[in-house]
Amino acid sequence: MLRTKLGNTFNTEFDYLLKFLALGNSNVGKTSLFYQYVEGKFSNKFLSTVGIDFREKRITYKPKDGSKDERIQLQLWDTAGQERFRSLTTAFLRDAMGFILVFDLTEEQSFYDVTTWLDHIRAHAYYEDPFIILCGNKSDLENERVISKETANDFANNNNLLYYETSANTGAGFNDAIESLLDLIMERIKRDELEYSSHQNVKKRRLSSFLK
Repeated sequence: MLRTKLGNTFNTEFDYLLKFLALGNSNVGKTSLFYQYVEGKFSNKFLSTVGIDFREKRITYKPKDGSKDERIQLQLWDTAGQERFRSLTTAFLRDAMGFILVFDLTEEQSFYDVTTWLDHIRAHAYYEDPFIILCGNKSDLENERVISKETANDFANNNNLLYYETSANTGAGFNDAIESLLDLIMERIKRDELEYSSHQNVKKRRLSSFLK
């Protein structure tokens, strides 16, 4: 699933194609976060997403181990938060490599519903232990905050999630969240590639011994 490195079969300008899926209630700012990340600016003109929205961004990933840079094409899928679109969202879960679970720091229900979204991801994702980043959005609206950082951090720790407070308005926090998700996924990809390579080498050695 995660072995998405592209060889010489196609004339591409990137090494990996990664798909991230954003989930959460309506109006928590998923679309605005992706727009800020891709376009570098804020827009408050978005309506609630109907079905699935999609954006792309080409980035250069610099591994923490100092190995060579990787060219990555990010596909950012933004899902509708309404219940009536839940079955459509489910269809995209198995293809996603990383998940961004967003709630609104100024709206309690969106935080309470994170548990439902989390269960939904873990029930339908390809891996049994999917990589999920939790984002408390609208951190710039400090005077309207109803979910404390301590409360959100406790929830994240109890559910084995990384937590970031973000602002689609200013862009604060979201780049760090994406980078953390990339680190987790690239580590898994490299591990899978190493295991695949080792498995192939074992098969070659066995075949060589058989032919002798």
